[in-house]
Amino acid sequence: MTRTVLVCCGTGCLANGSKAIADKFEALIAEKKADARTECFVKRTGCNGFCENGPLVKIMPDDIIYYKVKLSDVEEIIDTTLIGGKPVERLLYKDDKGRPVTKQEENPFYAPQLKTALRNIGFIDPLKVEDYLAAGGYEGLKKALTMTQDEIIEEVKQSGLRGRGGAGFPTWRKWQTAREQNAEVKYVGCNGDEGDPGAFMDRSVLEGDPHTVLEGLAIAALAVGAEEGFLYIRDEYALAVKNVTAAIKDAEAHGFLGDNVMGSGRKIKFSVVRGGGAFVCGEETALIASVEGKVGEPKPRPPFPAIKGAFGAPTTINNVETLANLPVILRDGGKKFASVGTEGSKGTKVFALVGKVKRTGLVEIPMGVTLRHLIYDIGGGIQGDRPFKAVQTGGPSGGCIPENMLDLPVDFDTLKAKGAMMGSGGMIVMDDRSCMVEVARYYIEFLAEESCGKCTPCREGLRQMLGILTDICEGRGKKGDIELLESIGEMMQDACLCALGKTAANPILTTIKYFRDEYEAHISGHRCPAGVCTALTSFKVEADKCKGCTMCAKACPVGAVSGEVKKPHKIDPAKCIACGSCREACRFGAIATEGRKGK
Repeated sequence: MTRTVLVCCGTGCLANGSKAIADKFEALIAEKKADARTECFVKRTGCNGFCENGPLVKIMPDDIIYYKVKLSDVEEIIDTTLIGGKPVERLLYKDDKGRPVTKQEENPFYAPQLKTALRNIGFIDPLKVEDYLAAGGYEGLKKALTMTQDEIIEEVKQSGLRGRGGAGFPTWRKWQTAREQNAEVKYVGCNGDEGDPGAFMDRSVLEGDPHTVLEGLAIAALAVGAEEGFLYIRDEYALAVKNVTAAIKDAEAHGFLGDNVMGSGRKIKFSVVRGGGAFVCGEETALIASVEGKVGEPKPRPPFPAIKGAFGAPTTINNVETLANLPVILRDGGKKFASVGTEGSKGTKVFALVGKVKRTGLVEIPMGVTLRHLIYDIGGGIQGDRPFKAVQTGGPSGGCIPENMLDLPVDFDTLKAKGAMMGSGGMIVMDDRSCMVEVARYYIEFLAEESCGKCTPCREGLRQMLGILTDICEGRGKKGDIELLESIGEMMQDACLCALGKTAANPILTTIKYFRDEYEAHISGHRCPAGVCTALTSFKVEADKCKGCTMCAKACPVGAVSGEVKKPHKIDPAKCIACGSCREACRFGAIATEGRKGK
């Protein structure tokens, strides 16, 4: 019998010591020789998605998965599982009823997922092309080499695949435009410049399954008639750059890229371009400018990149996740891909589910499932069972969706109709202690910093909105500020040059639309209902709820809380800095908020 020990070596697990864990498995297996009847191999995989519970270790074919594995657990796993054939129960995940589960598909985080783009991650070694081939890799490219350009494009059209980078533009239409250009040189490009706070979808694919991206990009090259391409990868993604660079060399060595792709006589060559760390370079014209060695600034369109792009040649840019779907579409057929999802949004979508949710991580779900299903069934609900307040979808330029819309289906058109957007797949969950005005201010501050400044509406509009929001959060808000924010935001939607500016006001416009009462409380009531904005918040102890446990006093960094054990405590408003540490420490809900006195 052959057993494989799959050790997650994605960025998150590596930070928790998974490399040392994999090394120790190899050393001890060799030393113990496990079992005379069993051969054991250690495989370093990409990110499994359930990052908060890493490092993760899977034992196959037993189909046992362990969580939060430490270096000290390795010998026990070898003795108990690899030699003894039994699970180590304390390392298993407990389901919603507290029962240990051995199989990954029994875990409530994984069970509802349907993986297409993430299909191989966690099962293959990203540095071994043999693993990718064993999983059906390069079969899509092989099939594409027997098809005409128009046939490839038609297959993708039948799939209904829309760009996963945020805009949701039909992939086939972009390809068709480039296909129709009569040019000696054409380029294809992979957009791996993932800059949304809290997002790591593209990173995980590039790190954990680089060959699927190369295969997808090669299929795109065949469809549009390009022989050269580039993968633009965010500079901070060192592991992704390393794995993709290695994958290109392996693909060339095995004939999947190079001067004679799979013996077809076709030439396809790719290179890696490291991004400069600018959020705006996620916009394809700014990305192209960066590839050309220029400042990453967007350009007016038309002409579109598919007509005139990198170095003046027709250039087709696709997002990492978009490319990761293409091998499956070509291998299994566009109609099969289109059988999943909704009428206007086919297939699956990868999300980085983070924030105030019990189970955070990377999830892939069919288009059309509800936000409630994603947050409560997969995510397990809100931390501490606190009330849900909002979910912010689509990254910094996305919108905030309130509780009464939790049953909205997750697809391109539905989210857009509500003022939000799918974006690249960031999804941040907030509870009742999130201040929606501060949330809007945070994202506008990020966007103001990341704006290239080329166009006046974006540059000045973001600065003005940030100033107004800061004043509101710091107690200087005044009548008319809400209307002014709306006016500036609507102007930016109409006048900005690129998608960054056109969508930048979404956090403001949606929070005003769905949480206007919070803005009014800040301005007219001089208080922050969530108790986040320190200039508008003070804390007090509700004596009838206080048990005198002293936890609030111990948590206070400035000694503002006092009282005797088992007696109600008090907060000195003169010392209190409104940091909220006492409220977080209290287990009895005895800390209440109120507006700052004298405001």
